[in-house]
Amino acid sequence: MEKIKIDDFTKYTFLSSLKHSPDGNHACFVVHQADLEDNKYLSNLWVLDLKNNSKYRLTAFDSEKSFLWLDSENIIFPGQRDSKDKEKLKSGEEFTQYYKINIHGGEAVKLFTIPKSVNSIKQINENLYVFTSDYSPNETDLAYLNSDEKQKELNRRKEEEDYEILEEIPFWLNGGGFTRNQRTRLYLFDAATQKVEAITDEATNVDFFDLDAIKNKLVILSYNFKDKMPLTNIISIYDLKEKKFTVVPQTLPMSNRFANFISTNKLIVAATDMSKYGINENSKFYTIELDNFVQKCITPDFDKALDNSVGSDCRYAGSVTMQIEGESLYFITTENDNSLLNKIDVNGNIKTLTNGNGTVDGISINNDDVLFIGMTTDSLQEIYTVANNTAEKLTTFNDWVKSEKSISSPEKVSIETEPGIIIDGWVIKPVDFDETKKYPAILDIHGGPKTVYGTVFFHEMQYLASEGYTVFFCNPRGSDGKGDEFADIRGKYGTIDYEDIMKFTDEVLKRYPFIDSSRVGVTGGSYGGFMTNWIIGHTDRFKAAASQRSISNWTSFFGTTDIGYFFGTDQTAATPWSDYEKVWFHSPLKYADKVKTPTLFLHSNEDYRCWIPEALQMFTALKYHGVETRLCMFKGENHELSRSGKPRHRVRRLTEITQWFDKYLKNE
Repeated sequence: MEKIKIDDFTKYTFLSSLKHSPDGNHACFVVHQADLEDNKYLSNLWVLDLKNNSKYRLTAFDSEKSFLWLDSENIIFPGQRDSKDKEKLKSGEEFTQYYKINIHGGEAVKLFTIPKSVNSIKQINENLYVFTSDYSPNETDLAYLNSDEKQKELNRRKEEEDYEILEEIPFWLNGGGFTRNQRTRLYLFDAATQKVEAITDEATNVDFFDLDAIKNKLVILSYNFKDKMPLTNIISIYDLKEKKFTVVPQTLPMSNRFANFISTNKLIVAATDMSKYGINENSKFYTIELDNFVQKCITPDFDKALDNSVGSDCRYAGSVTMQIEGESLYFITTENDNSLLNKIDVNGNIKTLTNGNGTVDGISINNDDVLFIGMTTDSLQEIYTVANNTAEKLTTFNDWVKSEKSISSPEKVSIETEPGIIIDGWVIKPVDFDETKKYPAILDIHGGPKTVYGTVFFHEMQYLASEGYTVFFCNPRGSDGKGDEFADIRGKYGTIDYEDIMKFTDEVLKRYPFIDSSRVGVTGGSYGGFMTNWIIGHTDRFKAAASQRSISNWTSFFGTTDIGYFFGTDQTAATPWSDYEKVWFHSPLKYADKVKTPTLFLHSNEDYRCWIPEALQMFTALKYHGVETRLCMFKGENHELSRSGKPRHRVRRLTEITQWFDKYLKNE
């Protein structure tokens, strides 16, 4: 069989946005593939016939990333613009063109145009829709201006291009640029009259919304602020008939992860007050009676992380991870190195519906029919159904990878780093492994830190194994999947997590003597980039390093990250004013004068999660102290480069990493 090649990810199929038809006989989903030649991703709608167990492609515009079921046979989706539409775009006018298509065949036809850029949309009745769109009070909507007014507004915008005004924090968004007073607002759209009406005000940012079963009310998660974004959000109910908001009171200010109607007059909420473990604290489930606003915690002992945090570079676009169906909420949890599908009732009874061995990436539920997009050990995404806690695969988009490519399966290594502290990790042997040979190795550290590595397919690791490297990785303290206490490294960055990783490295070298301990490298991105920077300042045991989208200085990070002024303070347990020495202690830049390891830095110029000065400071420090180093900056990319960056940039990134390690780990 063939080895994994550097650009094979462009042949993989990525799945998202799975959703049953109302009658449950079909499901629609989005298929994404990378186009290396045009340096972009192609997305189209597909349909799964659940009665005949068949699938077929529905659209071919290559730009369909979302959709909405109108009824059991018709779908609407935002689609390509025609020549008239393109003229509007040239004028700077924002709009979204929706098409309608029958799942049994026929051409897509224009249905309506919303004069805004739509983020998310739901249907209320035949003509009425509710949607979210980004709003800026600094720009007048061109759709409602006459030609003279429109030209004046365009002239004003051009003049303003020379300036950037900051008035609040955070002030920008990873990959999205500056966000001066920008909010996600909620709107109503009447397709018959073409009228758009704002529901929320200019200062309110909507995180989530949904309709009740009879489509009379909306539940909304939002926050309203000026100057500084809050850590907590609010739940509100909007009565569509009375056009009236009701704020749902809670016993404490909460970070509400999810809220929806589980019955006509009752909400189920996933939330945390962050009182014990800070912003990364796991949520618990609550019910809130809408008649009297009585709030009850129905899972007081629940300590599992919601959603799927098992890492892979073989996903593209998101999917629904929590869904109400009947009087149950279906949700995903990360547990150890897998993610599982569960359901909970109003009494807090939880039933787990899958048995692990991979991930659940997105779900769709229709009565008793359960579908999910997931990955199993060594495999890429497919669609599965669930019956009697057993997952049955319904699609075979990526089966060719296992049948045509040489894949090296991860071997589990677990160690006890302190009494009662078990660290789980894995070793991937080189493809065509020969036990008589010695091999170089690369330690790979995940981001987060509250995420995990598992056994699902990871293109980068498989490619490195194909290139003759042993790849090893683990989930140190700070990782997800083992509860709040295990994940809590606030004020401990670079201490217990570093110790866990080093002890794991020692054990791997002991158990796998074919690894040449003099030819071991280290890499990681985001938190993994921070830890790479930290490692090279505290040990010379690694012969080369590749630090990606990293943090090097918690003081500069505090004032520049889009994740919020609160993240660095929460994670270091200090501010630059309350305890500067502690903030500096946890900063890898402090130890840059100790570094001897040749280091490659990779960063994106639109990464506002970990802004490029984090890499520049460390790069400069190493150059200043005479360490071999190189920085590769990717223009037009952001923090997601390794997962959803432009295909050519993803190839170049992996080329840079491989060539760097080849230079120091293979050339003796």
